Amino acid sequence: MGMSYRHAWGIMQRMEQIYGEKIVVSERGGSEKGMTRLTEAGRKLLREFEDGVSKLPTSPDAVRKHPRLTADGIVVSESKILLVRRKFNPFQGRYAFPGGFVEYGERVDECIIREVREETGLKVGVDRLLGVYSDPDRDPRGHTVTVVFVLRVEGGSLTDSVETKAEWVPLKSVPPLAFDHDAILADYLKTVKKKR
Repeated sequence: MGMSYRHAWGIMQRMEQIYGEKIVVSERGGSEKGMTRLTEAGRKLLREFEDGVSKLPTSPDAVRKHPRLTADGIVVSESKILLVRRKFNPFQGRYAFPGGFVEYGERVDECIIREVREETGLKVGVDRLLGVYSDPDRDPRGHTVTVVFVLRVEGGSLTDSVETKAEWVPLKSVPPLAFDHDAILADYLKTVKKKR
């Protein structure tokens, strides 16, 4: 679905607050190694959702597609760049900039600060905007537009997430990156050369 487990769980908690009832219950451990299941209220809500979806128009002309908005971050420190190795497809095993999808009601700068914290454990601040990248083919999951920020580390310690493994990689030996991140890195390096 293009979101972390933590993000999905946060959505569920917000839905429960709005709905005023528990939608899911979780059990840890035991012989079945834990489980999460829908409550009766959750099943009712799911039925209402499915009923609503079944009434949506299905012809391509009736459904207007929109690009999805993401934010990515470039963090460089002592000639090393912060990258995450993706644990899942697309681009499983490849390095990428930390980043992800903007949540509804969230600013893009808030998104990248949240995503870097979730994916790497580091607290960052925004130095500047690098650019906006919108090639419709940049993400195999569909048309995404990303806003790329240059960031600085303000705290935290490097940790992995469920979806990614965070690493500091020497700028001189960056492997091929996922998505269009090679082109974005080239643009970043050009701006650094201009400042010298």
